[in-house]
This record gives sequence, structure tokens and C-alpha cells, in this order.
Amino acid sequence: MKTIYLDHAATTPVCPAAAQAAVEAMTKHFGNPSSQYPLGKAAAKRREEDRAAVAAALGCAPEELFFTSCGTEADNWAIRAAVERGAKKGKHIVTTAIEHDAVLQPMKALQTVGFDVTFLKPDAHGSIDPQAVRDAIREDTILVSMMLVNNEIGSVLPVRAAADAIREKHSSALLHTDAVQGFLKLPFTPAELGADLVTVCAHKICGPKGIGALYIKKSLAYKRYSSPDSFALDPVFRPLLLGGGQEKGLRPGTEATHQTAAFAAAVRSWQPGTANAIRELRDYAAGQLATIAGVSLITDISTAAPHILALSLPDFSGQTVVEALGSQGVCVSSGSACHRGKPSHVFAAMPIPEKVKYGAVRVSFGPKSTQEEVDVLVRLIRHICEKKSLLF
Repeated sequence: MKTIYLDHAATTPVCPAAAQAAVEAMTKHFGNPSSQYPLGKAAAKRREEDRAAVAAALGCAPEELFFTSCGTEADNWAIRAAVERGAKKGKHIVTTAIEHDAVLQPMKALQTVGFDVTFLKPDAHGSIDPQAVRDAIREDTILVSMMLVNNEIGSVLPVRAAADAIREKHSSALLHTDAVQGFLKLPFTPAELGADLVTVCAHKICGPKGIGALYIKKSLAYKRYSSPDSFALDPVFRPLLLGGGQEKGLRPGTEATHQTAAFAAAVRSWQPGTANAIRELRDYAAGQLATIAGVSLITDISTAAPHILALSLPDFSGQTVVEALGSQGVCVSSGSACHRGKPSHVFAAMPIPEKVKYGAVRVSFGPKSTQEEVDVLVRLIRHICEKKSLLF
């Protein structure tokens, strides 16, 4: 049975260039970048070349990009450092009810130690009202953390509007965005978003798992030296970990050079027209699925990121649909919609019928996805809805 993989929002297959780069780094360029002999210096040079490649794709300076073990680490680091920085000014944080757990769990932990967190609710398509963001920012707000693209719905959140609201209210709050699902799928730079902190990772763009990065605005990462444009390499942003001083003292630990090499290779391999091609396929899938009685589309494809399509089969549970499709070799996700009989926190927060929440399924596309694969998916879902059966 041929496997049809349509769960790229969960993870992506590693592209050949990334796999080759990782193998070469482990076998040929294996020196410790902190070592002072030629093998180590060569590894350090290559690491900086890889950093520059990822930074260029993100649209920031290389010295503003710090490698982490994953997106979760980067999110945790951004949040904890930001609240420590602002704790003397206030204890209020603004986020959304549909963030990834890498943001929600740190927020819940902060609530237990006295921080006041506002969780903004989404609309029926998973979007956040920009006015709600403005209204939520208070004098004692020290951090706004809002994902760029929701991983279950594909909705694009108003990060730029949040930055504008912070500025309009003369707030000193920092702005963090988890851009893991948006990186290379949407055109943006940290400056265009107005973000101080941006999280990205490799395994959503055909790179390996276990490597992410945090953008830290230069004025946060380093002390000003002699002029507004000159900074000394003297870190003032609080590290999440303590250790040997790697990553200019901000992210210690021996560098995973095979991972950074693969991350950069994946970035270099991502073609300029890929996002548009993925969008066209997603829109084709949405059009075909919309013709099936018993299917409810949740994602608003006119405004969503190009690779995610959330739909629902309200007559079934999302998890059983996922299992039935899986039995036919088609890999999709319930979007974490069913967990011990309950919808995910994303769907639970949305003002949609309960049956739609329980029947939610996420289909997500990648560079190698094809129309033929979509046609198989559509045929199987049509069978389920018309036969009222999960048996094939």
C-alpha cells in the first residue's frame, strides 16, 4: 500500500540536501567549533555560514539569530527571559487561547507564580480580532506572545497589529511570535512584523527535528556600545541555560553542527515558488472537499497560510476518521482535536458547533504533495460521508 503523507504541519520529510549536509557535518566536518585547531575553526566557520543562511531567509542579521534544540526551547526561552526583563514594570501578559503548548504551558506556569495572563479568544475561523489585542494591552503589560500561523487551523494572526498597538499605547512590552508554521510559507521579516523575538525551526521546512532558532532583536541581545547602531557583544538577554558560553553566551552547549548544517541546507533548498504551489494544491483540495455533503470546511482559505486545511466530518469523531484514512495509507491528523473524548484547546476555544469540533481533521501539504494524492483523499472522504461508514 502506497503511503500518502498529508500531515506536513506535524513534520516534514527531510530533503536530500539536508540529510547530506548532516552526514557530511558528522563524518567530514566533525570538529568542535570551540576548538582552536584547524578542524575546529573550520567547523566554527561553517556554523556561521549556516547561521547566515537561516538569518537571510528570516530577514535578520546573523548576530540576531541563536540556534536552539527546537521551537519549544526557543518559545520557552523567549517567554521566560522577556518576563524576567519586565518583571519590575508589571506582571501582565497577553497571549491567545490557541497558541502551541510550547507557549501555553509556560504561561500557565507563570500564572502559578503571580503573573496575570490574558488569553484572547479566536473567531469561528481561528482568527484573533486586532481590536481585542489593543484592548488587552495595559500599563503593566510586559509581554505579548502571539503565534504567526495557527498550527491546527492555518489562520494568520495579527502580529503586526499587536506591534502597532504596543507602540500606540507607549508600552514597553516585548512582542514574541512563534513563527514555526509561517517560516518560508509566508513573506515576513521580524522588522516587518515589529517583533522583538521570533521562533522558527527546521522540521516544518524539510529539515531535521531537533534544531530551531530564536531571533532576538539586537538591542535586546547586546548592550549599546557607543552609538545607536553600535553594539558590544555583551549579552543582556537572560539565557535559558547556563554552561560553556556558546552562542555568544546566550545559548550554551556544544553546538549541534550537523543539525545547523541541515537546517541551512533545507532553507537553501526551499524554492521561491514553493509556497504558491502548495497554496494552489490546498485550494484545489478545499474546492473538491466542499462539494461533499457531510464535510464542513473550518479554515478560511482566503486568509489562511498556504499549507493547512482544517475540515470536519461532524457525523464522526476526527480521531476515527484519521484512523480510517490511515488504514488506507493516507496520513492526516485530527489536529489534536480528539483527546480522551475532548476537542483540542484550539477547537475548544472556537465558537463553532460541538459536533464540528469533535469531527475536526487537519490536512496539511508540502513541496512534494500532488493532486493525485488529493484526489485519493477526496475519494475516501466522499466514501465515508456517502456510505456513513468508516469501513472500506
